[in-house]
Amino acid sequence: MQTRSAVAPRGRVAGAAALALTAVTALLGAAPRPTATTAATVTTAALAGTGAPAATATATTAGASGAEVAAAGAGAAAGVEVAGPSAPVLSWGPCTGPRDGFECATARVPLDHRRPTGPTIALAVTRRPAADPARRTGVLLLHPGGPGSSGVDFARNSHAALPAALRDTFDVVGYDMRGVARGARVQCWNDEEYTAAVDAARGVPGQGAVRRAVRQGADFAAACRQRSGGLVPFVGTGYNARDIDLLRRALGEETLSFYGRSFGSYVGTVYAALFPRRVRAMVLDGAYDPHLYADVPYAYDAAQFAALDAAVGRFLDWCAREAAVCGFGDGRPRQAFEDLGRALDADPVVTAGGRPATGYTLAYRLMFGINAGKEIWPYLGEALRAAQQRRVSFLLSPPSPASFGFLTVNTAVECADRRYPPGRTLLGALVGAHAASAPLLGPPVGLGPPAYDHNHAPACVPWPADRPGRFEGSYRAAGSAPILVLGTTGDPDTPYQDAVALAGTLENGRLLTFAAEGHTAYNRSACVSALVNGYLATGALPARGTVCADEAPPEPAGRRTAGLEADETREAIPVLRST
Repeated sequence: MQTRSAVAPRGRVAGAAALALTAVTALLGAAPRPTATTAATVTTAALAGTGAPAATATATTAGASGAEVAAAGAGAAAGVEVAGPSAPVLSWGPCTGPRDGFECATARVPLDHRRPTGPTIALAVTRRPAADPARRTGVLLLHPGGPGSSGVDFARNSHAALPAALRDTFDVVGYDMRGVARGARVQCWNDEEYTAAVDAARGVPGQGAVRRAVRQGADFAAACRQRSGGLVPFVGTGYNARDIDLLRRALGEETLSFYGRSFGSYVGTVYAALFPRRVRAMVLDGAYDPHLYADVPYAYDAAQFAALDAAVGRFLDWCAREAAVCGFGDGRPRQAFEDLGRALDADPVVTAGGRPATGYTLAYRLMFGINAGKEIWPYLGEALRAAQQRRVSFLLSPPSPASFGFLTVNTAVECADRRYPPGRTLLGALVGAHAASAPLLGPPVGLGPPAYDHNHAPACVPWPADRPGRFEGSYRAAGSAPILVLGTTGDPDTPYQDAVALAGTLENGRLLTFAAEGHTAYNRSACVSALVNGYLATGALPARGTVCADEAPPEPAGRRTAGLEADETREAIPVLRST
């Protein structure tokens, strides 16, 4: 374990131009949040969202969220438990697939939490009971990132990576959130439409790329309305968090322990904001700045572009310094990378399935591959060299139909959560500016078809205005147990400053810093993992300002490659290295 008490380093996330763009876009699209004192009229619809009896009341609270104000109107502020919709009944039975000790059930929850007795949707749920029932602490809910990843699969794929002390004392639980996998699934473009869009995309998008991106985003949003119009208004994280509390009640627990990574950190943040006294322990890994994410989305996008390009840039700089180990670029890897993208655009590699691998394919795969951190940099260099030689490489694997399902939910949930300011002119200007601010991956990622986090604006601006599932309240989680926030200084996906912001936003937040490359921290660092495991077991927090600095160094290519070629839709907590 390597720790030091220090002021957590911010790291260099972007150049001056990218930082200036982030500052400018921060002035745009900000939706108001509750002020220190909020006077609110609690309507029947608002109370229905909390499950309280239909009524109209007026309440004044200090720093309260909309949900907390509604609860106050129903008497919960005076310590009265607010009634909610009936908890689902979980009938546990064997799971399909491998016999891994997990059992499965289906939970029926309200489609619209404003109508708790109205239509329902089904959520797949799984659990692995504590191995030592006599020492059982409670439930540890594991929430994956995405959005779009299966929580059922995440729990089952991650269980073995947890230390025995947690497996012995916690029932490990996962579920597929609304819109995902085994439940009511969002459908927008079909496989043929998505395939055509990504196969036509290029690493250097060329003239008219911004107009094309805006047009594709509008077409995608229209397909979502047409094919999933009865579901997409209700997939926001506010409703997802309410589903979690219904699962807590169905499991018979007074409180929950929670680990959420990446997007799962935003889910946990919203859950703690809505139900602060239901939190026993909560780890938010690869954290979001919730205010920027939901209310100032153009600024959030700008920071993500900057973080991604900076991480790829640090990798290529390492390739320049360690040319023999990296094996790509002959000492000029940036130029070689740009040349490779253009060459693939001009003459795509035709895959075994008959699809073209272009510069867009290269950028798309590197966007996910860079998340694995410094230890796999030599493997990325090897894969780039293979692509340069037009040999089989995971970097030349076009997104698959399985990827399309993941990307569809990723876009739909974030559009339900985030409110971009209207205006096609503003949209085109900022989409173009964000792509230009990140020259390595910005153009293909930002101007390609609707896909991952960075390029949601073209679909979200024309998104249906009705977003009842969107969380609108304060993120302070006043009165919660201490919440542990993990931030990685070189995170390409969720910038480190987001973790700093979240820890400062939460009333009882504590930041733990991992000084490293790569996305998320738990089980990528023995130091971080020991502190997280101790906190989950006992509630003991690391000292303020703790920084873990035990990042694994780059390994020879071929040593640490297991799972790197897996589809981006498969998510699991990594197995902690023993050395």
